[in-house]
Amino acid sequence: MNESAYSFASMFDSVVAFVSQGLLNLTWWQTLLVALVLTHITIASVTIYLHRHSAHRALDLHPIVSHFFRFWLWMTTGMVTKQWTAIHRKHHAKCEREGDPHSPVIFGIKKVFWEGAELYRAEAKNQETMDRFGHNTPDDWIENNVYSRFPILGVSLMLIIDVALFGALGGTVWAIQMAWIPITAAGIINGIGHYWGYRNFEATDASTNISPWGIIIGGEELHNNHHTYPTSAKLSVKPYEFDIGWMYISILQAVGLAKVKKTPPKLAYGEVRAVPTEETLEAIIANRYEVMAGYATQLRAACQRELQGMKEGASASQAKLARRWLHRDDDKVPADVKPQLAQVRAEHPVLDKMVTMREELRALWSSTNATREQLAADLAAWCKRAEDSGIAGLRDFSIQLRAAHA
Repeated sequence: MNESAYSFASMFDSVVAFVSQGLLNLTWWQTLLVALVLTHITIASVTIYLHRHSAHRALDLHPIVSHFFRFWLWMTTGMVTKQWTAIHRKHHAKCEREGDPHSPVIFGIKKVFWEGAELYRAEAKNQETMDRFGHNTPDDWIENNVYSRFPILGVSLMLIIDVALFGALGGTVWAIQMAWIPITAAGIINGIGHYWGYRNFEATDASTNISPWGIIIGGEELHNNHHTYPTSAKLSVKPYEFDIGWMYISILQAVGLAKVKKTPPKLAYGEVRAVPTEETLEAIIANRYEVMAGYATQLRAACQRELQGMKEGASASQAKLARRWLHRDDDKVPADVKPQLAQVRAEHPVLDKMVTMREELRALWSSTNATREQLAADLAAWCKRAEDSGIAGLRDFSIQLRAAHA
């Protein structure tokens, strides 16, 4: 083989190697690992920048960090900050009612899970939504002339970069990046996060926590916590819950690149007062979701004790339904279950008393006419009835309430 032919063959081999493996020359599993890292950066950008910073103003970000996230999202999703922010704010404003852009209650779980991205794009064309909910979003030169004007340009550049870095597998890497947010955010969070999972709090909507470990979707798995405290920069509230997005925010704050404005409230306890005061009332109202979550725990325990002997036939079925639904708010209980719960309550005065007193307690912060003095007196009367009821769970809960401080 002559020298020119050898040079051509060598150059051809180099081109083939570049096309097949790219500049990084990684194995398939190394490429997959890098792809997962890249998608995780995108998830972090969505939860920290778009969600907690832009939509809810739960934290302030340094301009360098904020612009990095904005640039990264332009490259990896083509999403426009104003559109995402406005649509999400509208979701909270009209959650699971007419006008909610992506509610499983309105559209059905299949529609939201499989076509969540289409629902997002349809709402992005609604100028009224943009005008009403899109305030305080980027309005600088690069936003108006690059990011918002040419959203396809960013993802196209990402495709070129992926192919250059990973070769033929770059197209797959790019496809994973493009599908990641539509699947995880539009499908799983907006769909499953209002359909299946556990609930720490009886928020006014059907939001659920998909998992106590918020890692894969950056902490957004803790969706019930978020809907209970939407302006909190931290989404985890229980000791066993982990919010990786909060971990990143904490690191950014430690190095001066972020400033947290709000986290979930925490009810403080001190010395048990002889009678609850207006300060007790104020603390309970400010932390009502946590208070009612504690009450639900007592009610579940009472259910377990009262119904432990019901293990066969129709009684066993009623017991199972009671354990699942009796601690839930009435508007969250399916209509076909309510008659059976009513029968359980009629047969078990302890459970009936606890459900009745739960509604009486809730009335304290639902009242719009009573004065603070009257509400404090009502709380004192409630505590006395609870402690005189002979029900251990009610007594213990009331004593704990009397120790609450603002």
